[in-house]
Amino acid sequence: MALRVPQAGGPQLFKEGYKNLQGLEEVILRNIAATKEMSEITRTSFGPQGRNKMVVNHLGKLIVTSDAATIIRELEVVHPAAKLLVMASQQQEAEAGDGTNTVLIFGSELLQRAEPLLRMGLHPSEIARGYEAALVAALEGLETLATDSVGNWNNSSEVLKAVRSAVAAKQYGQEAGLSALVAEAVLAAMPAKDASRFNVDNVRVVKVLGGSLAQSRVVHGMVFPTAPVTSVRRAQCVRVAVFACAVDVGQTETKGTVLLHTAGDLLAYTKGEEAQMDAAMAELHEAGVGAIICGSGVGDLAIHCMNRYGMVAVRCPSKFELRRVCRVVGATPLARLGAPTPEEMGYCDELITEEIGGDRVTVVRQCNDDRVRPAFAARVTASPLSTVVLRGATVNALDDAERAIDDGVNVVKALTKDPRLVPGACATEMELARLVHVAADRTPGVAQHAIRAFAHALEVFARTLADNAGVDSTALVAMLIAAHHKEGGKPMGFDVESDHEPCLIDAQAKGILDPMAVKQWALRYATHAALTVLQVDQIVMAKTAGGPKLPKQQAGHWDNDD
Repeated sequence: MALRVPQAGGPQLFKEGYKNLQGLEEVILRNIAATKEMSEITRTSFGPQGRNKMVVNHLGKLIVTSDAATIIRELEVVHPAAKLLVMASQQQEAEAGDGTNTVLIFGSELLQRAEPLLRMGLHPSEIARGYEAALVAALEGLETLATDSVGNWNNSSEVLKAVRSAVAAKQYGQEAGLSALVAEAVLAAMPAKDASRFNVDNVRVVKVLGGSLAQSRVVHGMVFPTAPVTSVRRAQCVRVAVFACAVDVGQTETKGTVLLHTAGDLLAYTKGEEAQMDAAMAELHEAGVGAIICGSGVGDLAIHCMNRYGMVAVRCPSKFELRRVCRVVGATPLARLGAPTPEEMGYCDELITEEIGGDRVTVVRQCNDDRVRPAFAARVTASPLSTVVLRGATVNALDDAERAIDDGVNVVKALTKDPRLVPGACATEMELARLVHVAADRTPGVAQHAIRAFAHALEVFARTLADNAGVDSTALVAMLIAAHHKEGGKPMGFDVESDHEPCLIDAQAKGILDPMAVKQWALRYATHAALTVLQVDQIVMAKTAGGPKLPKQQAGHWDNDD
């Protein structure tokens, strides 16, 4: 027996406080466990029957929602592997506007399916090659599953079939009314010639507390959730000046002292400010300005002068809203108080105040009629911006309805690039699982095990929908596999209205359709995120930066002689 000679410790590579993890147990399996825990948070919120999450963020704000994008944005995830999935999901939100929960669930399921293969002895590179081959097969199969497309963006029924499924996933039971609102708003903001130039920023949402969701409506134009600050509340065919600065008497940057000797000095001091503001408002009035939109405060003296000249003033504190209203009226925001040039001036057909519930809102719109307009207003066309005015009983209900509308508008944007639609209700995922299984049977070598694991991972969506609906997920998956293996079968999906026992429906016949582009990006991002996590074999973490920690406070009072 050879004598074992103890070896001296190796050279210290890193500073004190570094953590160095490596190997299958310490790195890969721990990363898989972290991503599984991350997906379990959002998995129960998947689909129309998904449950809400109550999240209190670091600012103490309460958020109640089932939207995965909102949940992961408010959670402060620190684990590096889980953060990779979160970043992939956020990229899905930026690219397609929907399918964020799909990326989280599928990416985590791919990693969980890889765990038994790793324990069997397969190398992570072999699993990665199999997953890449399976992704190619799934994307090729997805191209053959398109059953419908959006052909005419000026037809509300075409838009409705595109956004209904996306809205139903967030607001199940209210999808008919909200989808109609989205369709009306999109048709008003859709470019006449090229639909691919549709801008999601042209569909805005204003939330007015009170009433019910059924009382929501679409307003063609821009809506401010406040009333004008002046006594004049209505103007038609007016020139508009937009100011990014405050409409008020100028203030000095430093504090100063004014010494007044007599009452005449005091009267002259106040009259000087009045004369200065009156001259500024008279200059605007002589230039033909009838409405002022201000991005900052409006002083009392300025309001008095505006009322005297019959001008309307609206305060818009958000710089983003100020940019949008400039786009509607065709104006340039001014950083100084003075009369704008014709090139800087905007034009508005109507600026009116409406009462919604107990709140007053201001509507700015351009009308598509034969009104007599000034020559410079030729550049201003009909309002490219439409606003959805939402009503609801609570702030959280309004926020959730706003997220559903945003998802519907983003789906329309994705469909303007690729108008193809595929069956929903997990019919597409189950058919892709069958196609990937066929590809695995044709593949020699150990890569077929990873391809087959990819196919099994696609079944997680049906299992999740069944679990959230309270039915037997194993029975549902068995029924879907049998239905999709029939020759000439229909695209069968899961009926979320099933009672206790799972039922299947023809997704295409029921009008449950999803954009193909959303599925494509979700498959890509989830697979690439899973491969990135899978191919990590070592984690090196530096010591957290920061100053010395405060000493622990002694229990009790410092003067106690215990």
